[in-house]
Amino acid sequence: MHNSDYKEMMKLENQMCFPLYAAARSVTGLYTPWLKQLGITYTQYITFLVLWEKDGITVGEICERLMLDNGTVSPLLKKMESAGYITRSRSTEDDRVVVITLTEQGRAMQEKAKDIPEKVGGCIDLAPEKAIKLYELLYELLGKERRTK
Repeated sequence: MHNSDYKEMMKLENQMCFPLYAAARSVTGLYTPWLKQLGITYTQYITFLVLWEKDGITVGEICERLMLDNGTVSPLLKKMESAGYITRSRSTEDDRVVVITLTEQGRAMQEKAKDIPEKVGGCIDLAPEKAIKLYELLYELLGKERRTK
């Protein structure tokens, strides 16, 4: 490899990771004002999304759905439990497994958050067909199939 080739490759603008990182931060930041009003973080919000879809699941299932490790998810769940949104209990089949269940307060949060996807979506200036393509490409990059909506 020629010295100038490697210098060109090392420019920030030539790194695929950077626009992905910047776009992720930008989109995630759009949620902040709406989530702040509810007193929750973005990571708590996506955890709620998983639990509203399927309540009473294991910590491992939550980690898998969020593509996060246990070291990140466990403290998050402890905070959500302290706030009264969820309960953590040992599985009756295997006491090494922790099951997460929404409380009444956690279920009620769904009604409070119901307008957030539309509000955030309205802030993203991307044609619908491009948004769908981007969604598909990102899941392809992650090695996952696009989930049907």
